[in-house]
Amino acid sequence: MDTKKIFSILPGASITGKLSKPLTLLTDDSRKVIPGCCYVAVKGTQFDGHTAIDGAIAAGAVAIVAETAPSAAATAAGTCWVQVADTHEANGLLMSAWNDFPSEKMVLLGVTGTNGKTTISYLVNHIFRAAWQRAGLIGTIIYDNGERRTTSSNTTPGCALLQSMLAEMVQNGCRAVSMEVSSHALVQQRTAGTNFRVGIFTNLTQDHLDYHGTMEEYYQAKKLLFTRMAAADRKSAAVINIDDAYGRRLAEELAPIMKVRTFGENEKADFRAVPRLVTLKGSQYELLYQGRSYLVRTPLIGEFNLSNSLAALAGAVCAGINLADAITALAQSPQVPGRMELVSSVNNVQCFVDYAHTPDAVENVCKTMKALCRNGRLITIFGCGGDRDRTKRPLMGEAAARYSDLCLVTSDNPRSEDPEQIIDEIMPGIPTAKQHRITDREEAIRAALEQARPGDAVLIAGKGHENYQIFATETIDFSDSAVVRKYYAEKNPEGISVPSRKPEGRRNSK
Repeated sequence: MDTKKIFSILPGASITGKLSKPLTLLTDDSRKVIPGCCYVAVKGTQFDGHTAIDGAIAAGAVAIVAETAPSAAATAAGTCWVQVADTHEANGLLMSAWNDFPSEKMVLLGVTGTNGKTTISYLVNHIFRAAWQRAGLIGTIIYDNGERRTTSSNTTPGCALLQSMLAEMVQNGCRAVSMEVSSHALVQQRTAGTNFRVGIFTNLTQDHLDYHGTMEEYYQAKKLLFTRMAAADRKSAAVINIDDAYGRRLAEELAPIMKVRTFGENEKADFRAVPRLVTLKGSQYELLYQGRSYLVRTPLIGEFNLSNSLAALAGAVCAGINLADAITALAQSPQVPGRMELVSSVNNVQCFVDYAHTPDAVENVCKTMKALCRNGRLITIFGCGGDRDRTKRPLMGEAAARYSDLCLVTSDNPRSEDPEQIIDEIMPGIPTAKQHRITDREEAIRAALEQARPGDAVLIAGKGHENYQIFATETIDFSDSAVVRKYYAEKNPEGISVPSRKPEGRRNSK
């Protein structure tokens, strides 16, 4: 794009001055300003980029995008000044234009909701690859540009990184991208300038109220994905879980403005699942779609993964994939790291790691585990993250205790909070007889494995794929799966089966 005309894409922009030549760089990072560049002043949670404008001009910026009127320094230097109502939105639009609008050159599918985003995006990516060889993936665990995978930093990256990644995917021959879209990212306009062909809504349960304040605000944040899709392209499709109350509401509200396709066990769902078999080796269900019946097999465990796989199939079909081909691909879907992941099977004790960190997710995974270990006990180890919604802590305790025979409460990512205080706030939700606390997470995991008897199942919840633990003053290397493997390596019993994988992912948003 002609960078002299780049600001023409910004709605309602007031432009003072003009560019004499094309820009050298577009950046929202004042530390990266170089001569001839455009600096976008964005208000962050810790830093307001508007305070760095004069410094950016002194460093050679020839254009400024801001929410304020031109500064004295800009006027004196003859800098092109672009005033907009929201620099977050402007930043996304400009970054998209700077990278030649990459999302318009691929089928982009976004997944939002409280639970299931990572699993669904993985499954869709697998289906896309089976059909089209190359497909991108952006989410909590990894970023995949079609040629290489890197550890993710945020579930949904900032707009500068996002647009450059999408441009790389186009260059690498990707025909489609599956992407997790967080509520934070939607509110902060990280996806501005990104055109989604399909949006999937999984569910809405209590989480992130430290940020959104209320469930209604949380819902409205998630809804933004779809209203923005509808405004950009009425042919885009919303794929919505109507087993969820918020999903039913969303489907009703979106029906007048865009194409809506529904999924679930609900009899009114367009893509309806009838469960047949759920075991430790996978699941089967009957899919009813457009008057026909299909048998769907998936190696993923648990009824909640039935919903996840159904969402992936519905989303893939709306993206242009043949349903039969999608079902065939789904039968060979990979294990998603840290999502109902079997990390050891030793002496008839099954040990699973899962990322569940909301009351609903904890209840779903514990309910599944209890049903699968009918002849033994369920031992659950979990904690709650610090500097996050405190009201969900006793609710998570209650959810775990409802299905677990033993609840071992420990530390998660305490961050700036006292780990002992976090545990104190979890305990009211757990009956006294099931209460056990070991603050050190490795000690807690070891204690659970020591207590486990043949027929028991051990669930380590909360951190899943994470390979770190965040404290007030430091972040240490830590993996639940690695602790389990280390424990059994020290025991070294004969005939053990301990799956091996390299831990993936660092994120600080949970």
